[in-house]
Amino acid sequence: MHIQSPKGTRDMLPKDSFLWQWIEQTMREEAALAGYLEIRTPVFEYTELFERGVGDTTDIVQKEMYTFLDKGERSITLKPEGTAGAVRALIENKLYAEPLPVKMYYLNNPIFRYENPQHGRLREHHQFGMECFGVKGPSADAEVIMTVLRILSQLGLTHLSVKINSIGCPVCRPSYHEALRAHLKEHFEGLCPQCKERYDRNPLRVLDCKEKSCQAIAKEAPNILDYLCEECDSHFDGLQQLLHVREVPITIDPQIVRGLDYYTKTVFEIIMQSPRGEMALCGGGRYDGLVKEIGGPDMPAVGFGIGTERIILELQNQGIVPPTQAVTSVFIACLGEEGRLPAYQLCMDLRDAGIRADYDHMNRSLKAQFRYADKLGAPFMVIAGGDELQRGMFKLKDMQSGEEKEIPMQEAVNRISLIVNQK
Repeated sequence: MHIQSPKGTRDMLPKDSFLWQWIEQTMREEAALAGYLEIRTPVFEYTELFERGVGDTTDIVQKEMYTFLDKGERSITLKPEGTAGAVRALIENKLYAEPLPVKMYYLNNPIFRYENPQHGRLREHHQFGMECFGVKGPSADAEVIMTVLRILSQLGLTHLSVKINSIGCPVCRPSYHEALRAHLKEHFEGLCPQCKERYDRNPLRVLDCKEKSCQAIAKEAPNILDYLCEECDSHFDGLQQLLHVREVPITIDPQIVRGLDYYTKTVFEIIMQSPRGEMALCGGGRYDGLVKEIGGPDMPAVGFGIGTERIILELQNQGIVPPTQAVTSVFIACLGEEGRLPAYQLCMDLRDAGIRADYDHMNRSLKAQFRYADKLGAPFMVIAGGDELQRGMFKLKDMQSGEEKEIPMQEAVNRISLIVNQK
């Protein structure tokens, strides 16, 4: 039997790694500019974490989690999203006792969701996310929004805007739930079976349903912004002001509620206009009750997550290619068996000097070594062997200009390093 990768997964091949590394470097640099430090949490957690944190009315918990019993009969779940694990780590390691705010990001975080694989949607994908704990005001909301916009812009994506909404808090949301249920009751038979179940448990989730019949009903629902308490209304106004002063294109969209139960107040999506229409690249929001729900102190928080594969897909759609770098800067060719040890020595010395160098491992002919160096894109080639070697010299060739020069073996590392760095 020919073994293949599981459905909904994808290999990152060596030829594509530069693209991932470029995206990751951009994410790290922008997160660092905003004072965020990296956190890495386990790939799997106890299932209870996601049932309590993500919410048992969400599609993730009801349909999409990879859950199993380990050898100790404990229920374990592969991570379906990044925030709950970050909150668990915050509580377990008492990071909340450190000076606030606590600002963290995760990178290349593997996320597992059992859903039908589609273009741009995989059962295993990777997320970048940022979480800010301890800030009650809208400045943290604005900070994470501005940071993800900077990341996407630095990568070359354009025509970006932000859709924002407020879904209230435990003080004002019950009154909206009451008004929303009254509206949904009039159209109950038109709801999909899942939204009929949501009617009592979490009617807000009906607004997030992808079924056309439910979307039509939701479109006529009461506007949640009309039900906000004074604190939520002030917070939402403050966020708009902070985004306006940075001239961020924003749209208020009362239909945005996000798919996770833990959100409060701010929810947002980063939108990109493309020839294929309006596309949501990432989303996030505020989750002021989640830390307490999972067992920590009462602490406000805000964050977002974005899929790396999703970014790569849009970069490819727009023909955006990062600056490429040759696999190696110097390839050392061996001319005859007597050149093999000097070539090896020079290669290792160049690496010690911080120069990316490689040499022939395959006992190729000199002509084949030239072809291989050309495939690697090496801008320089050194030939070890022949008459030059007898005279204590290496031959250095500029692969672009074709210029050749001899370099004394004792000076080779310093001379080659200088030439490569000047290039």
